[in-house]
Amino acid sequence: MKFHALPATAPVMATALAMLLGTAALAEPSGVVGFLMPDQASTRYEEHDFPGFKAEMDKLCPSCEVIYQNANADVALQQQQFNALLTQGAKVIVLDPVDSAAAAGLVTLAQAQGVKVIAYDRPIPATPADFYVSFDNEGIGYAIAKSLTDHLKASGVADGAGVLQINGSPTDAAAGLIRDGIHRALKESPYKTLAEFDTPDWAPPKAQEWAAGQITRFGAEITGVVAANDGTGGGAVAAFKAAGVSPVPP
Repeated sequence: MKFHALPATAPVMATALAMLLGTAALAEPSGVVGFLMPDQASTRYEEHDFPGFKAEMDKLCPSCEVIYQNANADVALQQQQFNALLTQGAKVIVLDPVDSAAAAGLVTLAQAQGVKVIAYDRPIPATPADFYVSFDNEGIGYAIAKSLTDHLKASGVADGAGVLQINGSPTDAAAGLIRDGIHRALKESPYKTLAEFDTPDWAPPKAQEWAAGQITRFGAEITGVVAANDGTGGGAVAAFKAAGVSPVPP
């Protein structure tokens, strides 16, 4: 069964968990619920996702114990965290995988033990989880790139001008969907892609390092940058500022 919604809508996620943990009319649901996030390079997990999830779980399943852990972009660490939750008797594990391909084995292991897995934000294509909750990732990529190309047109930037494309992590299946959306929007535009980069672990310093190299390579040919999230975009901005480029391209 697949379930699509926005990750930010914690009430939807918590309601799905309540259904999995038990029916309120028969007995108050209870049990251990794991919430495993992939990295700390993106501040959203610590600042928004977990606090919102925990607040809704406290309302809908006050007898549940929610265990939160962040793998800090370490595949092996996330596997250890997942296995520890199984040992602790988790009934449901909400998993935002560091590596979408490697997570297939975790889903198989959990399902063999009757533990439900909710793929959160990032899909697990090889072995579908019991639920999948996410954004329209390709739509996001399209919207990001379209906003840039619309701005370039409105600013009078000539057809054929060049842009850089900074994608998310190559191990994140959702990042691949965002990339596809960016490709579609850029293909529809009159602008060309000078170069693109898959950012390991979504790490802003990696995006900055790559962007710095492209500034050296292309210089004033760069009229804009499409970045898959705030962190990678911020890395690009830092690279332009460090190179003394003013104004920084959009």
